[in-house]
Amino acid sequence: MAWLALILSGLFETVWAAALSVSRGFTRLGPTIVFGVALIISMGGLAYALRTIPVGTGYAIWVGIGAIGTAIYGMVAMNDPVSAARITCLVLIVGGVVGLKFLH
Repeated sequence: MAWLALILSGLFETVWAAALSVSRGFTRLGPTIVFGVALIISMGGLAYALRTIPVGTGYAIWVGIGAIGTAIYGMVAMNDPVSAARITCLVLIVGGVVGLKFLH
């Protein structure tokens, strides 16, 4: 259950980061509310997962999931640049996250 909570909280990290980017400095109510709710869910899930998963492993995986999700969101929805180098780096992050899971 801890691993599921960690994965879901990493996905909610992507949600709060995306909402933060469209909140225009917390001047738009809807995205600001989504940001706050997703942040609480993300941190709560991380806290729950870290009760059984080592902190270094859990935090690295949480950040990796959030970074990958946010980068993909940026490329798909926010016109962030897409390049072979960027995709390669994201694949390396995925490899690191999977590696940490199997080392646990």
